[in-house]
Amino acid sequence: MTVSTPPDGAQPVAPAPDDRDPWRPPPPGQAPAHWGPPATALPFAPRPGNGLAVAALVLGVLGVVLALPLVLFWVSWLPALLALVFGSVGIGMARKGRARGKGMALAGALLGGVGLLAAIAGGFFVVTLVQKADDEARARTEKAKSSAEAERKARHPSFGGSYTFGNGLKVTVAQPRPFVPDAYVLGHAKGNKAVQVTVKVVNTGTERVEIETGLPSVNDADGASTELVIDGSGRQKVLKGYVLPGREAVGRYAFSLPPDAADRMEVEFTPDAKRWKRAYWSGPTGLTGK
Repeated sequence: MTVSTPPDGAQPVAPAPDDRDPWRPPPPGQAPAHWGPPATALPFAPRPGNGLAVAALVLGVLGVVLALPLVLFWVSWLPALLALVFGSVGIGMARKGRARGKGMALAGALLGGVGLLAAIAGGFFVVTLVQKADDEARARTEKAKSSAEAERKARHPSFGGSYTFGNGLKVTVAQPRPFVPDAYVLGHAKGNKAVQVTVKVVNTGTERVEIETGLPSVNDADGASTELVIDGSGRQKVLKGYVLPGREAVGRYAFSLPPDAADRMEVEFTPDAKRWKRAYWSGPTGLTGK
């Protein structure tokens, strides 16, 4: 076969035989064949995960759970606040395409807001509860003071007033009157002033009550004690024994006061010194000018 010479003087290239060995090195000047698959570029780069969104969701759930018992508001507010902050930052990163998990970040932010509101409500509730308890305690204290003051005033009537003891005995001490002892007398020195004290006891209850201590004690306004006067006139009577329901008993006593005694005096009396505190009747002695 005759091969024509190219007009520009270049050497003619012989055609490759059909039975060419594919593993034979290529002729000089020919680039080696590329047998691998063609390289293809990725359409987009995957966005990184959103750790803030995960943290916001976890902290949001924790904040809500801790806020359910209102007394734990002081614990729940911190994770709820962090969830709100992390969720907001995570949403911003997702919007800018810098991270994924926008829905998770949004859920964490919402849970954080709910937990924070619940913590605030719990704090307000606890403060209100404590304030209410404090007000009630103050009210009870004031009531107890008022009750004690009322009881103290009730146990300190003036002569002619009454006081009812816990056993139902209503006691009245009359205004003292001057008393002139007989010639034969004990407990009254010459120059002293004697007064008679009358004590009336009425049983206002439904059962009979025994008078265990029927002897009053008398002092003048300056605290000077007096002596019980005993004579043979028979005008004195000591309260003793039972008082039936609706019935009354009257005791009469004479006491000797020193010449310089004050013009006011106090009578102490209780029907049972072991059970009931004494009541105190006070007022003028009735001896002025005597």
